[in-house]
Amino acid sequence: MIDLNIVDEVAEVVLRAPDRLNALDEEAFAELGAAYSRAVGAEVRALVLRGDGRAFCAGRDISHVDPAVDDAYGFLADVVTPVLRQMSAFPAPTFAAAHGACLGIGLGLLIATDVVYVAAGATFGSPFARLGATLDSGGHALFLERLGAHRTLDLIYTADLMSGSDAVAAGLFSRVLPDDEVLAFTRGKASAAAAGATDAFRASKTIVARLRDERIGLWESMELEDRAQGELCAGDDYAEGFRAFQQKRPPVFHGRSNSIS
Repeated sequence: MIDLNIVDEVAEVVLRAPDRLNALDEEAFAELGAAYSRAVGAEVRALVLRGDGRAFCAGRDISHVDPAVDDAYGFLADVVTPVLRQMSAFPAPTFAAAHGACLGIGLGLLIATDVVYVAAGATFGSPFARLGATLDSGGHALFLERLGAHRTLDLIYTADLMSGSDAVAAGLFSRVLPDDEVLAFTRGKASAAAAGATDAFRASKTIVARLRDERIGLWESMELEDRAQGELCAGDDYAEGFRAFQQKRPPVFHGRSNSIS
């Protein structure tokens, strides 16, 4: 159900259950976590996440779930959240190509990804009102931060969905593209990132995560930037970037901050 392909230091993780709109169950989440672990072991310098077929991911696969015995808390806390944390901590830039339905834990997969490019026809929101359930996988935090309390509760109460174009216009994700262009665009940006200074990107990823999760202020974040720059300046990629600038040529980065022969 989860495929992993690695080409030129870019990993591509594919949700491959198109007959179920890539809805995920416990087994699929185990496979997803294992794919990310293999990509870390391969020391890739960028990762692309996408869904096969008509949708990115329509959420949890509940086709065989008996609500009378369902342990929703256990599924979310013990199965889903650890994988989302693992995805968020991936030690290189991560990108997602979002198309079709992006709902529930599918939305959570996007929240755990660094950069999300969105097809105009994608759909986002909270369909849980029809299930007697509530938005999960980080959806409340994302919507509240980007949309405000009123729009968040409007989406939750009504189960209305936003288009990809509306989601990007509202600041939920990075860029919107025509449906037939979003995957190629995402792959291109991931390939470009994989040719970049990976440790410098990793430093920024860490700083952004602390700003988001710890709500640190300007001067503390500036101290983090200062320390990161100090560490990077001792490395190969920093030296190469300066040489390339001075020699008026494109840099050739190897993804290292510390000098490694």
